[in-house]
Amino acid sequence: MADWLLLARQQTSAAHWMQEADRPLAEYMTLPASQYSVLDAKKIDRIDDQTFSCYVDGIHFLGLTVEPVLTVSVTVGERGPTVKLLNTRLEGSDAVLSANEHFDATMTNVVQWTEADANAPKQISSDTTIKVELEVPRWMKFLPKGAIEKVGSSAMQQVLNRMVPRFLSQLQKDYEQWAAGDESRKPVGTGQL
Repeated sequence: MADWLLLARQQTSAAHWMQEADRPLAEYMTLPASQYSVLDAKKIDRIDDQTFSCYVDGIHFLGLTVEPVLTVSVTVGERGPTVKLLNTRLEGSDAVLSANEHFDATMTNVVQWTEADANAPKQISSDTTIKVELEVPRWMKFLPKGAIEKVGSSAMQQVLNRMVPRFLSQLQKDYEQWAAGDESRKPVGTGQL
């Protein structure tokens, strides 16, 4: 499909080791996907227990405002959840809407807890990879492919560089609320980048 391939990968860990409270981090990290409350409920629609639509605030790219709608699945494993992108739809101007037929995106985010030893604090880490394949419109074929791929990949990397640490920080706050016994599951984030 693609004329251009944009690739970004962000591997990062939470800024602070997690101090466990009365309820262990290992238990929190294996909660069903529906029990996490890290994003604004207005930005998330639950399709079923493991599938969600996520509405991302507008991203400005090449003079256009693009509002991605991501459908993701969340599978919980022994050390934490894996988030996989199932579908991406772009909202915005007519030009943005027409792009929906000309790209394909994949993303995986593996979130896990780790520990140095049994008595040491634990850490939450995230390994995120995103790949976008684009079919290039005729009017853009005159642009150098390498330059556009570099700019596009850099833009995606910048988004991940902002999103992943923020997500991990929100996950830490959500754990702290849950560990303290807060069962309200109120969102701790705004859903904004």
